[in-house]
Amino acid sequence: MKLNPRALALLAATVASAIYGINHTIAKGLMPEIIEPFGFIFLRISGAAILFWLVSLFFPSEKIDRRDWLRILACAFFGMTLNMLMFFKGLSYSTPINSSVVITIVPVLILIMSAVFLKEKITWKKSVGIFLGLFGTLLLIFFGLKTQVNASNIPLGNILFIINAISYSAYLIIVKPLVSKYSSITLMKWFFLFAFIINIPIGINEFLSVEWSQLEQDSILKLSFVVIGTTFFTYLFNIYALKQLKPSTIGAFIYLQPILATIFAVFVGADELTPLRIIAATFIFLGVYLSTRKSKST
Repeated sequence: MKLNPRALALLAATVASAIYGINHTIAKGLMPEIIEPFGFIFLRISGAAILFWLVSLFFPSEKIDRRDWLRILACAFFGMTLNMLMFFKGLSYSTPINSSVVITIVPVLILIMSAVFLKEKITWKKSVGIFLGLFGTLLLIFFGLKTQVNASNIPLGNILFIINAISYSAYLIIVKPLVSKYSSITLMKWFFLFAFIINIPIGINEFLSVEWSQLEQDSILKLSFVVIGTTFFTYLFNIYALKQLKPSTIGAFIYLQPILATIFAVFVGADELTPLRIIAATFIFLGVYLSTRKSKST
């Protein structure tokens, strides 16, 4: 039985959101004791670059049009450099809960940018879905999640989260014209190669300051999860999903991150399920459902 490409795209976006939801807590637990933020980003980008170039050896090589190189460079800057640097630096100052709050503005930003730059027609169902998801997410975060006290400068961290959200939204808009021309692997290998070059002067010192031989197995496993799961697979899944879905549809999946993070916490015994969270989850899933319903223009 042949699987529906749109269904696969929705599945890819869902899995990417689940990984991101887990990452908020895992990444926070590694900084700054194990690794500093910029060194962490250098590890993520260099690791993902190696993986994508290795995987690309098993796929046909594609020639990039000269006019597309600037757009590819912009994707590397906004999607793999500024986006990651601001998120991880903000996370080192603030908390996973605050990062979950701020990132909920991404779907709204994408909705506006898509209408302005891509001339995407925004239906009333998609608009209602996005704002229902936003309501459910804020309800869950402000009233249903526990906070952490390991935060040295929450206002500054939240400002960096906002820059992260704007940068990621810009990336999803900029990359859309490329996904119909090139394979996901081709795009990712070039994005991460350029991002690696950009990040050498930014993160190399913090990366080299880590005592790698002294790391415990638990820390190595968590670092591996961030490189392989949160970087390699999430970017691959999202770029694949963009081949079938609009940027605003992909953005709506961000609302799944808090609820999936809560499910993970409940599963490992770090948190518990409450009626409020069930209500919030209902709003979130309803919002994502309305946002991802296929229309004639989707």
